[in-house]
Amino acid sequence: MNKIKKGLGRGLSSLIGETKVENKTNNLSLAEIVPNKYQPRKNFDEENLNDLVNSIKERGVIQPIIVRKSNTNNSKYEIIAGERRWLAAQKAGLHDIPVVVTDADDLKSLEFAIVENVQRHDLNPLEEAQGYKRLIDEFAYDQDKVSKFIGKSRSYISNSLRLLNLPKEVLDFVEQKKITAGHAKILVGLDNAIFLANKFIEKKLSVRQAENLVKIFRKTKRNTSSKVDSNIRDLENSISEKIGLSVSIKNNKNNKGTISFYYKELDQLNKIIDIIKSGY
Repeated sequence: MNKIKKGLGRGLSSLIGETKVENKTNNLSLAEIVPNKYQPRKNFDEENLNDLVNSIKERGVIQPIIVRKSNTNNSKYEIIAGERRWLAAQKAGLHDIPVVVTDADDLKSLEFAIVENVQRHDLNPLEEAQGYKRLIDEFAYDQDKVSKFIGKSRSYISNSLRLLNLPKEVLDFVEQKKITAGHAKILVGLDNAIFLANKFIEKKLSVRQAENLVKIFRKTKRNTSSKVDSNIRDLENSISEKIGLSVSIKNNKNNKGTISFYYKELDQLNKIIDIIKSGY
């Protein structure tokens, strides 16, 4: 067993520098390999995949993929990094592929997958946010730890996760490629997100056109509702960024009102409850 050498994948060396691996590159049958259950990337661009298929037909697989022993099937190996190469090798008609075997645990496997995809810009914003959420939900990361691990600002991570606060219908539209993640970003924090998303689809709006439509709705809403105190708005944004959930504060003239937290799943509700309990 040796330490893996740097250069096996851009952005991976910092993670795998201390990971125990087999001494040399081996070849495994494609049938012995299964996808990474923590793979954050759900969609592989068909055109780019076909380009890789053609390259593999000409030159073979130059860079080995990284795998670990499957913890559910001892006869299989699970991909940690290189699923796109594995898919292309199948399409190219190969029977085996070069691999480097590591003993990474589930956390390290997810970290590998996220770092490889994020630093190669292979994830759309929704997939990226879902990857960060898994680190938080399944491995007790907080947003600060995700920020340091990925090498992006705390506000970047917070804004990324806010995308997941959109209604399920809107997220489904992204998954089904009816709208892009760029369209979805525009809708974060809007009460009428589903209505507007359907308008984007119905009118086949580009992201720029969608932004203009949202501006019209926002302007109309401002003109027909009472002016919101800027201090209240700043407080809403501050709390929302802190906890990663949409927040609405309604304050009447007599300084009585309500504060609302929007959640879309039980885990987020439990998070709100834990935050409140921790204060008393």
